[in-house]
Amino acid sequence: MANTKQLFTKRQQRTRVQLRKKSLNRPRLTIFRSGKHIYAQVIDDRQQVTLAAASTLEKDLRDKLKTGADKNAAGIVGKTIAERAMAKGIKEVVFDRGGFRYHGRVKALADAAREVGLSF
Repeated sequence: MANTKQLFTKRQQRTRVQLRKKSLNRPRLTIFRSGKHIYAQVIDDRQQVTLAAASTLEKDLRDKLKTGADKNAAGIVGKTIAERAMAKGIKEVVFDRGGFRYHGRVKALADAAREVGLSF
């Protein structure tokens, strides 16, 4: 029987395989959420470089937040990552939720990024 970490990794790989099929060479907006923080990166898989990044660990975001582990924090990170991507000329990405379900903080981050103008 597989343990929780193995199941998560399996879901993560399954998601990324599907994204590669549908990506049409667009950058990937990937997220990671821990118990205390949330992180987002826009990654160009062809060149294997990170184009933009944001997280609740950044000093300017930390000052605005009560905690890094709620929907409000995820929304702020979503807006920040979208603004940074748009500043670099990236308007379309594919959303990589990793092994996480699309609800709660993950959904809040995605909705905030869409509000700013990032499309996926």
